[in-house]
Amino acid sequence: MRSRTAAAGAVLIVNDDLEAALEADGLHVGPEDVATLEAESLRARLGERFLGVSCGTPAEVPWARKLGADYLGTGPFAATASKVDAGAPIGARGLAAVVAVAGDLPVAAIGGIGLAELSAVVACGARMAAVISALRDAPGERAGELIECWERLAT
Repeated sequence: MRSRTAAAGAVLIVNDDLEAALEADGLHVGPEDVATLEAESLRARLGERFLGVSCGTPAEVPWARKLGADYLGTGPFAATASKVDAGAPIGARGLAAVVAVAGDLPVAAIGGIGLAELSAVVACGARMAAVISALRDAPGERAGELIECWERLAT
């Protein structure tokens, strides 16, 4: 995967697996994942690689900053079938609340996001969106639509 993403000029972020992330561009973790890692040395082990941290509420943002997060993953924005333990959707209000506290940390909206949700995600101030569900059934057809829509809305 690393060679394919590098050839495409893309960034490869690994979810939950620090050892695999050391061969990629970064790691994304949630609170439960950090409990199994040595939080104090996590940033040092990653070096210049990206560290993304899941924050479902504004109260979790200071903790993510202390870990050395480069970006926050916030959600689920809407109901999603791609992660059964994602919890209840936080919607636009929850996303906007995290964005407001995040300050200079970019926020990625995660969970249940397709073309219909992108406008609300951008309006909340998110700088990125995870679109797994939207791509699952027709990745080749949808990727271009999603990129075009995001670029139109975010500029």
